[in-house]
Amino acid sequence: MSNLKMKEAALIYLDRSGRLQKFIEDCKYYNDSKQSYAVYRFNILINPSDVVELDAELGNHILHQPLKAAQVFQSVCFIAVKTLSLIGQLQTETQINIVLKLTHLPPLPSYGLDLCKFPLDYTSQRFYMMQGIVIAMTTVTKYTQGARFLCSDEACPLSQGFQYIRVHVPGATESATVRNDFLCKLCASSLQEDRKFRVLGDKQIVEVITAKALRAFQGVSNNQQFRFQSLTVFLRDESVNKASIGNEYKIIGIPTCVKTSQSAVCIEANSITFCNPKVSSGISDNFIRLLSLTSSSCWKFTAILANIFASQVVPPGTYNLLKLCLLLSLVQTSDRNKELQDCLDILIITNDTLLVDRLLNFSVNLVPRGIHHPVSSEIFPTLSRNKYGTGAVSIQAGSALLAKGGICFIGDLSLHRKDKLEQLQSVLESRSITVYIPGKKFGDDIDQQMTFPVQCSFWSFVDMDSSSRRNAQKTSTLIGQMDCSLIPANLVEAFGLLINCNESSPCNPLLPTLQHTLKKATDPEGLLYVASEQFTTEDFKKLLAFAKNLNVEFSLEAERMVHGYYLASRRIRTDSTCGSKLSASALKYLVSLSEAHARLNLRNQVLKEDVLIAALLFETSLTLKYGAALFCVAPNAVFPSELYNEEHLEQRDSYLTQCLQQLQQFIATYGPGTAVFSSDE
Repeated sequence: MSNLKMKEAALIYLDRSGRLQKFIEDCKYYNDSKQSYAVYRFNILINPSDVVELDAELGNHILHQPLKAAQVFQSVCFIAVKTLSLIGQLQTETQINIVLKLTHLPPLPSYGLDLCKFPLDYTSQRFYMMQGIVIAMTTVTKYTQGARFLCSDEACPLSQGFQYIRVHVPGATESATVRNDFLCKLCASSLQEDRKFRVLGDKQIVEVITAKALRAFQGVSNNQQFRFQSLTVFLRDESVNKASIGNEYKIIGIPTCVKTSQSAVCIEANSITFCNPKVSSGISDNFIRLLSLTSSSCWKFTAILANIFASQVVPPGTYNLLKLCLLLSLVQTSDRNKELQDCLDILIITNDTLLVDRLLNFSVNLVPRGIHHPVSSEIFPTLSRNKYGTGAVSIQAGSALLAKGGICFIGDLSLHRKDKLEQLQSVLESRSITVYIPGKKFGDDIDQQMTFPVQCSFWSFVDMDSSSRRNAQKTSTLIGQMDCSLIPANLVEAFGLLINCNESSPCNPLLPTLQHTLKKATDPEGLLYVASEQFTTEDFKKLLAFAKNLNVEFSLEAERMVHGYYLASRRIRTDSTCGSKLSASALKYLVSLSEAHARLNLRNQVLKEDVLIAALLFETSLTLKYGAALFCVAPNAVFPSELYNEEHLEQRDSYLTQCLQQLQQFIATYGPGTAVFSSDE
């Protein structure tokens, strides 16, 4: 009686939810088809909340005994087919394969699968919900959805018909569905598969890790030992190709244990959906107060941010140019699943790699997808054989794809091989990486290739103070140009910003840094400055989380200025021999820098003052690469002096106002519509 009641509830739910009409339409497809089927597969979308409200017992079966619940719906659907004469060829109930697709699970702890907690439950055969980041995926292969078997004894009545139908169930291997040792229940003869009725489906395997495990890739050293393990997820049929490496997903599925050379806990996915990360909207009161106090200027707020940023690593007021560029790059990261990212790549030329490495490592931890690439691993995707013996190739993410929407800090460029640097250059130019899969090597007939978008900013540095580099450096004949001959020229060009970070320069006095290092050595956890107490690391995380999600638009004046500067700069850096030294991506970087400065100011509109900062930073980078040009800027143009008090901020504003006038004059002289600007250009 209980089973009959559940069947009635299932029919009522199908009718009320509109699923019955969808089922009838699917049956019409099978009935109109000229092909003969042994198995008829139907997906039924189930809202567990609605079912529980209608019938608690049926809802409980769906959540905790999904295989038995599928049998209830199978019986109901078979009766519907026979009663309404929906499929003329259908003979037995076992020919109907029902797959229940859940819309969600109850938001209760018992339905969540935490990858950080062991042991994982893989014996209950019920649904769980988990959330994780895809770090590897295989190519798509085939598996057996269903098969028809016949008794090998022709005298047996079961040597005909559709009595022996086997279908795939969650957690089952291929051999559980199709093998040659099945016996007839009537005469005990062996069963043989009728191969012309085998139904194949698509299968893909992905590996996911919890977002908490990303700290293993962020270079955090807090003396806390931890380990993480990826979980294998089987995607089948409609779920195939719905996952992308680097994205985070919510997965509903049934955990199971797959027997291979090493038994492993896996999850058979029922559904997979892209996970939109939570956007933080909180800004500390101190930052709000600071923004209010500096509202009369378009430059003071970001100047103070750069001045006090990372005071846990370097003294306030030092490395301001580098810290501003890092903040601009951080604010251009994104939590959204955008196809195109406004990346800001940074290459630093330095003679103090230890301090720069600490500063970059501190900064990369301020965003969720900040990855400190370990030299022993790979930056870009690599291939390996799938450990589950499916014949598929497994593509491992690498640091760049794992840093999707964030920062990939690859450390010292000199530690990477020449072929890896060439690959990095190609990625910086195209923002994509193509993986070639040789068929012969991995047991396939044809070669394949897969292209992945690379949606992160790259940070790196080069030590110019090592003895080998110091002896090999050449004296440049161009004003302001830095000798970068030890780095491939095309790779230097591919980085959007080139920064000279010299510890002995006036902007980076040595004594405060030395005092900071000594104090940190004696009191590692101590807060050495008032700024560290007023503006904590957590405050900066919240500020960046809020700012990077601001939608910004260019004002008409700013748009004209950024295009005018780009065209004028391209004009004066063009010669008849080498052509223009500015690539087409230069305009993209200028736009990105301008947007970043507006976001860091917590504004929704890009102003001409933002374009000025972008132009000064970009021109400083160009000067280091090619030498000074007609629009000549000082190396410390963005921070002409130290920022001790309000007076120094006012002096900086006056200086930048003069620079703005010079930029406007430069555009008026060499930009579009001027006499020196030819019609072809």
